[in-house]
Amino acid sequence: MPEKKATTATKPKKQPSVTYADSGVDISAGDRTKQRIKMLARKTFNKQVLSEIGGFGGLFKLDLTKFPDPVLVSSADGVGTKLKVAFELGIHHTVGADLVNHCVNDIAVQGATPLFFLDYLATGSLEGSVAEKVVTGISEACRANGCALIGGETAQMPGFYADGEYDLAGTIIGAVNRNDLITGDKIQPGDVLFGLPSTGLHTNGYSLARKLFFEIAKYGPEQYVNELKEKTGAALMKTHRSYLAPIRKLTSVGIVSGMAHITGGGITENLPRILAKGLAAHIDLASWEIPALFQHLQRLGSVEHDEMFRTFNMGIGLIIVIPAEHAKRAKTILNRANERFAIIGRITKGERRVNYN
Repeated sequence: MPEKKATTATKPKKQPSVTYADSGVDISAGDRTKQRIKMLARKTFNKQVLSEIGGFGGLFKLDLTKFPDPVLVSSADGVGTKLKVAFELGIHHTVGADLVNHCVNDIAVQGATPLFFLDYLATGSLEGSVAEKVVTGISEACRANGCALIGGETAQMPGFYADGEYDLAGTIIGAVNRNDLITGDKIQPGDVLFGLPSTGLHTNGYSLARKLFFEIAKYGPEQYVNELKEKTGAALMKTHRSYLAPIRKLTSVGIVSGMAHITGGGITENLPRILAKGLAAHIDLASWEIPALFQHLQRLGSVEHDEMFRTFNMGIGLIIVIPAEHAKRAKTILNRANERFAIIGRITKGERRVNYN
């Protein structure tokens, strides 16, 4: 019989080792970025911060000499579709300030002092330079508001976000002594409404603004618009301002009955949030000049008045309610601080709503 040749099994090729980076998450690159972020956060620390960035939770010691009867006040928010404009323009250093200032205002209107801030930055693939610009804006705004950036989360989620895009949100914690808490419960008919100007859209109404500018008018983000006397991107990217300084000047002398931060929902929906049952707000539309940006947006889409005032801030970013007998003093304080303002209306009896003349 012919001799059979021995057969040998073909050894299977070894499967290359798959890493997390192969799925789109580069841990090493992320760690390098986080180290730079730690340095930015440390610049905001004060003696109340008891932890380093990187722990499972941030530690903050409340100063009970400053707040002997403390009430903690918190708020969380995001930047919204204003980020879409930032992506188009490649501007990432201002959205962090937008986020911090928005959150600061939300608790300051209740009389609270900002204590610490936590941020959340999520993206498909972490671009170190972009993340650093965003967190630089957060860090600088925290320092300007006397607030410590004590932690947060930087998440890489491949396939969840489009290339070059990210989401940004934050949480703020503040404190106020119980007796200094401002809830609007002292508001009465006859109280005067002080309106402080906004710096553009702030962080609200961008879905409608982008539709009007980029879909209906067919503007490009770098297009100069004569009616605005600037480019569309510049008009839309103005930083959401912090009102902490003027709020402190007025609350420190005890003449504030209530405050409303004019964000999503505009004056129409935000001002009633501080009104008790049986009270209404009367707004005089002739008391301030509506900025050209809002006028142009309204013309582009033939947007109804009611829609404008419940979508945009219309040039008023903060409303402060002052008893009539203290209105003169409030004017003096704001004038000395070189703070622009307008008397935009009064509190009246009525259904809890805003009435425009």
